[in-house]
This record gives sequence, structure tokens and C-alpha cells, in this order.
Amino acid sequence: MGKNRRVVSTGKGGGGIVSRSSPFDSLPEDCISNIISFTSPREACVVASVSKTSKSAAKSDIVWEKFLPREYPSLIPPSRVFTSKMELYFALCDDPVLIDDGLKSFWLEKASGKKCIMLSAMSLSVTWGDDPRYWLWDPSPGARFEKVLELIDVCWFEICGRVNTRALSPGTRYSAYVVFKKADHSYGFEGVAIEAGVGVVGQEASTRFICFDAGAGGREASTRRRRRRRNIVKPEERGDGWMEIELGGFFSGGGVCDEIEMSALETKRLHWKSGLIILGIEIRPARIV
Repeated sequence: MGKNRRVVSTGKGGGGIVSRSSPFDSLPEDCISNIISFTSPREACVVASVSKTSKSAAKSDIVWEKFLPREYPSLIPPSRVFTSKMELYFALCDDPVLIDDGLKSFWLEKASGKKCIMLSAMSLSVTWGDDPRYWLWDPSPGARFEKVLELIDVCWFEICGRVNTRALSPGTRYSAYVVFKKADHSYGFEGVAIEAGVGVVGQEASTRFICFDAGAGGREASTRRRRRRRNIVKPEERGDGWMEIELGGFFSGGGVCDEIEMSALETKRLHWKSGLIILGIEIRPARIV
């Protein structure tokens, strides 16, 4: 195979070719670190497997300082101490921090370092949300926010959230998801199409139809309505035990700070609905298909 190469395991039966030395090895380590800092967190981890020198350079604070958001010092409580910027980076990926007086949570997408935000139910605008006859604020043990919002009974269903793109990573395509659970006594959502919208405030939003019922096939809907809404978006289960539905997407431009509005609305059929528990709206980089 050549005297300058060896095979190392990459886990689960795989193997990779890693050089004993690389072209970088003749450069000062700080120089290598500066070069790596212009890549991405994923690529930095790949470079770390090239050689011992590259591994040391790839773990440098010079590299991971570039991957951290500028506001990171204000995100970390003084009680938390990290031995390196790399450790701090992965902490922000794996352990979202509360911001804006606990109304939102913030974290980083691990592979890219892109900013992610969740708006808690407490930060959303909900029609009749302050009336306990229709919605109830519940404590949320184990959830990231202090409270969640439980639907008691409404016929007019409308939730809305806003985020400014300056709080997100520029030049990034984002998707917004409503995160929820259904209580055992849930009713009124079977086969019901909810209109979801995402767009810049003051401009026409892009819309789609979603359904909070995972098995929604439209029993209550007519054949013509099912045909018209065959692309209705259904919920998916998350790793944290909650469900999510994609409301839509938007682009966070580099030079313009836009206020983005995300909504879910059903006000046409006016039949009663109950048993939906809202955690919030999550905004994260769109999946590449």
C-alpha cells in the first residue's frame, strides 16, 4: 500500500486510509489551523483523521473559535467551564441554551455550525391563548421550556410565531416546524387540513396544508377535497418524544434582516378541536434532499 499509509478502523466494520504524514506536516501548526478554520466543522473532523499533526491542528482553539457564533460568550453561564473551544462548540450542539428570558432556545447544527432556534409556545401568538376556557398553560417537566400550551377546546384554531433573520445564520435556507404532542383525549383533527404559512411579514407567504393527525387520509373530506390536497404534510416523530410538522421554509439573506412569520390556521370549518399540546416552533437549516 505504500510506506506512508496505514489502514485504521472507522467503526462498524469500515476502514479508512490515513497518511502517516501529509503535505500539511511541513507547515507550522498555527498555519494549518488557520487553513482548517476556513472549512466547516464536518470537514475539520475529517482533516483530523489525516495525520497526527493535522489532528492537533484541527482541535486548536483557532479553528473552533471561527465555528462559534460571535455572541457565544453571552450564551454560556459563568458556572460552566470548558477546556477548549471545540468542547464548547459541541456543548452548544448537544445542549440547547435558553435565551430571551427563557422564551426561546438556541443551539448549533453540528455538521455546519449553523444557528438553530426554537420559539417556545410562550413566545407565540395564539388566538384565545390567554383564556383558560380554550387553552391551558401547563408545566413541562423534562421539556426545554417552563411551560407548554394545551388546547382545551376551540373552533377557531390559529397560532403564529415570528423570528428575525439577524438571529440566524446568513445565506442559509431554513425550515420551520411546529412541535407538538396529542393528548389521549384529542379530537377534531382527524382528516382536517390546517393551512400553514411561512414568509416575510408584509409580503405574501408561501402556504401548504398540514394535518396534526398522523393517519390523516381525509375520511371527513370529500373525494374532490382529497384530490386537491393529496400533498398534505403529515407529522413525523422526533427523537425527543415529540412530533413535528414542517410549516414551510425561507431563506436567511446575508444583507437584509427580515421578520419572518410562521403560522398554522384553520378557521373555515369551525368545528371544535381539543387535546393538542404545543411545545413551540423550531427553526433549523433545511434538509438537503
